[in-house]
Amino acid sequence: MAVKPTEEIYIGLDIGSTKVCCVVGLHEEGAALPSVIGVGTAPTSGMRKGIVVDVEETVTSITAAVDEAERISGVPIDRATISIDGAHVASQNSKGVIAVGRADQEVMVDDLMRVEEAATAIQLQPNREIIQVFPRSYAVDSQENIKDPVGMHGVRLEVESHIITGSVPAIKNLDRSIHQAGIAIQGQVLVPLAAARAVLTKQQKELGVALIDIGGGTTGIAVYEEGDILYSSVIPVGAGHITNDLAIGLKTSVDTAEKIKLKYVKAHLSKANLTEKIRIEELDDDDNLVTRKQLQNIAGARLDEIFSLVRKELKKVGKDVLLPGGVVLTGGGAKMDGIEELAKEALQLQAVVGRPEGFTGIVDRINDPAFATPIGLMLENMSHSQVDLAPGAAFGQTVDKIKGIFKNFLP
Repeated sequence: MAVKPTEEIYIGLDIGSTKVCCVVGLHEEGAALPSVIGVGTAPTSGMRKGIVVDVEETVTSITAAVDEAERISGVPIDRATISIDGAHVASQNSKGVIAVGRADQEVMVDDLMRVEEAATAIQLQPNREIIQVFPRSYAVDSQENIKDPVGMHGVRLEVESHIITGSVPAIKNLDRSIHQAGIAIQGQVLVPLAAARAVLTKQQKELGVALIDIGGGTTGIAVYEEGDILYSSVIPVGAGHITNDLAIGLKTSVDTAEKIKLKYVKAHLSKANLTEKIRIEELDDDDNLVTRKQLQNIAGARLDEIFSLVRKELKKVGKDVLLPGGVVLTGGGAKMDGIEELAKEALQLQAVVGRPEGFTGIVDRINDPAFATPIGLMLENMSHSQVDLAPGAAFGQTVDKIKGIFKNFLP
């Protein structure tokens, strides 16, 4: 496919616990959003709970997904913005303070870089490194909650930043897998933050909202308040655990259990429906009649665990039942029937399923909560590539002493 001078290609690569997904976007000059021209997916057994456990298997899966996206789009893929996942990821908020450098006390871009670097001077445990830094807001002298202080005058400049850190071995193993697949890494974004980029509105972030991405092996959480990221975390339980529980309880294969989960399991049931008997054709044995209660007992226990852990995470930042924007559910686990009702009941918050919207191209493939993360990664790839180092740009410069640190103002 020949790309015109007014067109640009952007790629998101999501390496999940159960599958790898690659999305290719074509952005034309003047268009608000890129058109999705290529999608590739491939199952993987090289990841467990968001962490690489078999490099060769992971490389094979990445290559398969990228090859499919190349065939559909007609574009060679050798670079991408990738996802970061796993319970090894942690976040914290940090402040940086500096004196404004110029004699006339005007805040310059250099001052922003210095104060953001000061915010990263945190005590890290051995074998951990900073993955991303998000400047949340600035203060110039006594004036707080400033989004862009460049051009303002003052003596003291402060920044509140959200810092995401991860395990060095886990990050290096993922990087190695991607490089072996022939892909250059243009950015690394935590899964729930990428999903949030694709499905959350500015109004939701201003009101206060939590994005919950229920993946195969993990569940990612991102909490926003007043337009900025407040808290993020990853818990090591996901929809794949429900599948495994069903495979054990129904004495069937994992593949069959996945089909049963999506076709028959309801995340939320009224008591009146629990006695209903259903015939599960996917079960080979003659006695394939199962009550709703049997399925609910198996799947419900794991769902209760997931939402109980999510609520504990919200309590850590004082946002338990205190989010006017409610929660938005993404990931493959958000496709379960009745998941919204269960989330409302378990979290005592408004809940909706989030899907990427407003895109053109292969929309029938991406109109799915499971594609929120790869679409968000594609959008981050576009932001990263278009950065011009102007004040308030999507990504700031790299801090020399910290490898792989990306600064980002989330819209």
